[in-house]
Amino acid sequence: MNPILRNILAVIGGIIIGSVVNMGIVMLGTNLISPPLGADSNDMESIKSAIELYEAKHYIFPFLAHALGTLTGAFIAARFGATRKMVLAMIIGVWFLIGGITTAYMLGTPALPTAVDLVFAYIPMAWIGWRLARRAQ
Repeated sequence: MNPILRNILAVIGGIIIGSVVNMGIVMLGTNLISPPLGADSNDMESIKSAIELYEAKHYIFPFLAHALGTLTGAFIAARFGATRKMVLAMIIGVWFLIGGITTAYMLGTPALPTAVDLVFAYIPMAWIGWRLARRAQ
């Protein structure tokens, strides 16, 4: 297969699989830790209006979802890409980082959980995904 096409497909696959992992963990988290009273975890406006009611426990599963989704996506992209595997993993990290910044801005999440999420859940996890893919080959 053409290396460029293979790299493109690896990134697309990483984004899709990483997103599935992300959403699965978010859904699991909402089943294990109920949102505050009056907040509907399926409605962005409801979350936004109740964001001041969220406690530290409510940010655990979103962080895990972002970190593990990025890790998985980066691993897939680096493992199945043809060349420049670290670049492919970082593309996944940046893709999810942009999504995280956008969501944090739209929801108006507090500074500390947002900073922890943006600093530790995306680029470092993409790097770890690349390292794991290197070892798997």
